Amino acid sequence: MSQHPAPSTPRSLQETVAVVTGAGTGIGRAAAIALAGAGARVALSGRRPGPLEEVASAIQQQGGEALVMPGDVSDPHEADALFQAVLERWGRVDILLNNAGINTRARNIHDISLEDWQQVIAVNLSGSFYCARKALETMRRQRRGTIINLVSGAGKRAGAIPGVAYSASKAGQASLTESINAEERAFNIRACSIFPGEVDTPIIDQRPVVPSAEARAAMLQPEDVAAAILLVAALPQRATIEDITIRPTTARDQRGEERLPS
Repeated sequence: MSQHPAPSTPRSLQETVAVVTGAGTGIGRAAAIALAGAGARVALSGRRPGPLEEVASAIQQQGGEALVMPGDVSDPHEADALFQAVLERWGRVDILLNNAGINTRARNIHDISLEDWQQVIAVNLSGSFYCARKALETMRRQRRGTIINLVSGAGKRAGAIPGVAYSASKAGQASLTESINAEERAFNIRACSIFPGEVDTPIIDQRPVVPSAEARAAMLQPEDVAAAILLVAALPQRATIEDITIRPTTARDQRGEERLPS
């Protein structure tokens, strides 16, 4: 009888380099700290230096190494500068988490402005493309790498709550993941879309109707999604998780009242 090896445990991220966009708050912050805790050196990208410095301090306090790179990923030149700085500092890129994302208060077809539409698409979709393209240049030379796109349930099913631009941008981001896997497998590069349900992050405050404290308490927390990101990043390179859907166990309405199955 042939013997199969025991299931492998997630590999350490020691000596790897991770780039996290939107790293100052919410899921990006939690993921950056989790990746650093697993041994990765982490480059922190975001538009506001203050929150990035706070995350870097938290990483350094746990013995990790972080690089703060304020910038706007919707500008391809700033995305290029991010990866140039990472290569100058550490010489490689192993993990990219495309997490930077925005939404607007007016978000439905009848009330969203053209400027708001363009900005949401520019950050959520084009920014992911700009960063992925730059990361792939290095990952191809390394012949290994992992790109994780933080998508959304709205990327699978559009709705009035996320709005037209956000839903369209997230569906496009999921398609970007599929394209990376279709084109880059030959270079031992993998990509994953993560589709969270509602997560209690600052972007929730931009909703036309902000959920109650009780409703937010029942949502996923950033650390929950960070754990899924760490799972994808830490699996042996031979294994690809193409997508993960993660949702709150107990659904609640805007008032915090439990919604039972009908």
